Amino acid sequence: MQVSDFHLTYCTNIHPGESWEATFKNLKEYIPKIKGELSVEKAFAIGLRLSDEASRDLIKPEKLAEFKSWLSANDCYVFTFNGFPFGGFHRQVVKDEVHLPDWSTEARKAYTLRLFTILAEIMPTAMDAGISTSPLSYKYWHKSSEALDKLMEQSCVHIMEVVEYLYQLKLDKNLDLHLDIEPEPDGVIEESKGLIQFFKDWLVPKGVPILSKKFGLSAEEAEAAIKNHVQVCYDVCHFAVGYEDHEEVLNAFEKEGIKIGKFQLSAALKANIPTEINQRRAVEKALLPFVESTYLHQVIGRMEDSTLHAYPDLPDALMDLASTKELEWRIHFHVPLFLATYGDVHSTQEDIVSVLKLNGERKLTSHLEVETYTWEVLPEDIHLSLDQSIARELNWVKNNIK
Repeated sequence: MQVSDFHLTYCTNIHPGESWEATFKNLKEYIPKIKGELSVEKAFAIGLRLSDEASRDLIKPEKLAEFKSWLSANDCYVFTFNGFPFGGFHRQVVKDEVHLPDWSTEARKAYTLRLFTILAEIMPTAMDAGISTSPLSYKYWHKSSEALDKLMEQSCVHIMEVVEYLYQLKLDKNLDLHLDIEPEPDGVIEESKGLIQFFKDWLVPKGVPILSKKFGLSAEEAEAAIKNHVQVCYDVCHFAVGYEDHEEVLNAFEKEGIKIGKFQLSAALKANIPTEINQRRAVEKALLPFVESTYLHQVIGRMEDSTLHAYPDLPDALMDLASTKELEWRIHFHVPLFLATYGDVHSTQEDIVSVLKLNGERKLTSHLEVETYTWEVLPEDIHLSLDQSIARELNWVKNNIK
């Protein structure tokens, strides 16, 4: 839905189901309820998550025609896809497998191209549209510099094939489409410096000759095309977990000509680590309900001198809680936006307020997507009905858009 100058939606990865049949069923069930909860009278935006399996079905002409008809009949539009999770994302162990297949593979490229083919058919022609994707791979799978370089080489080849496709769509149909890389803790690209380095050291040097040769572009035109078609999915939770200053990050991206494809509005958990052991037990008690087996919940601790220490998952951090000298933990757990505290721990809700304010001032992107996908694994006392939960999230964002 349009709020001021922005298009606000929620990511449908909240709904379990990997087939297009299950995905479409969820849309039919929940979209009318959420529109009703929000009293939306104008067009309603959908942030669509399609698995590889669902994309193979929806790309069929008859299924696409049916979906386009449903969107029109229900006054809905799609301007963004979540193309990060390729396969199962609910009610099974996901953990680091969310990165499979990674960008070194043909499967990831083919899946992404399929998503763009679908999006090009259903997107509003008067606006740009994007697909968020993984930060190339999971960093612990690439132990040596040689392995990492090989990943980077292969990833650039595959991403540039996507860029070529998007540039041709721009020439043929005047569609503005972009692939939005999503930095994430323990991803190969996990923070702003890593993303900037990827553009400067890999994607632009590798990609400019490819576009120049194929389309007859100058080096400057080719670089501009790459940065138009490869942008950033700025997940606020992920940058908050890394203790990044949002204004500094956005300034750095702007300096490098790196664009924001969308802001994913999500909140992390954070906990101050007391000096007294007895008080630490209270923090442990507050965090234990968030230990669950589906997703990775990376933890980054901050020392007094501001150095950071990363834990692969929340249970690993809790093992060190009694002895750590860290002052604060940030936990990668997409908790509800509308809650600021969870007993003895808090959320990074203020980071979202800060990002919304900066975006309101600078108009960096019109794409805003709520991504709270952990409802099924949250402690019981936080649960509402799913449609009420989503509506509450969207209303909170509406009230904080400046």
